[in-house]
Amino acid sequence: MAAGLMLLNIAVLAQSKARNAKHAESAQFISFKRMADDAGIGFCIPDGFKEIKPVNNENFDADYAMALPGEDFEVWIQVRSLKQSWNSYEQLKDIRSRQLENPDSLYKATSRALALQLSFDNKYFSRNLQPDILEQYNADAGKTYLVNLSDSPETHRFKYAMLIALQKDHTGMVMALCLANEKGPELFKNINKARDCLRFK
Repeated sequence: MAAGLMLLNIAVLAQSKARNAKHAESAQFISFKRMADDAGIGFCIPDGFKEIKPVNNENFDADYAMALPGEDFEVWIQVRSLKQSWNSYEQLKDIRSRQLENPDSLYKATSRALALQLSFDNKYFSRNLQPDILEQYNADAGKTYLVNLSDSPETHRFKYAMLIALQKDHTGMVMALCLANEKGPELFKNINKARDCLRFK
């Protein structure tokens, strides 16, 4: 049994390396992997997805983007290390004239501001991620926002978005913006296809 599990783990690791090897020449992929590593995040490209040019606009500054061919579905990912924020916080937290927000709570304000910016009319539904979901990503906190998008070229005229924000204490945060034209079962089926592509180390 143990030998079988070891062989399975080796096979999964080999498949992950093979998938990522296809993108080894991409400057976007190399840059994103570096940023993800700095934020304490492991990343692999999910099966069936292809890399697309990241979107950098007023609404969202993506570090990596990918699409599911044949589907109206894209994922834009942004990662941020909390290390520098924590260094600054530790140096300044005892200065009474400076009120600094705990860096581990930045993901809340950042994700809520993005959801508001994307919806324009406050039409979004949010919830905290449950402990069992957080455990899958080795995260300490997280939220999701289901957003009715305004009709905008900046979001490629998509109608709906699921924003997933994850944070690991003292380490980093990630926001994944999943865009689609349907918000029924198909949206969640496509999100599930990408759900294992990143995890805090």
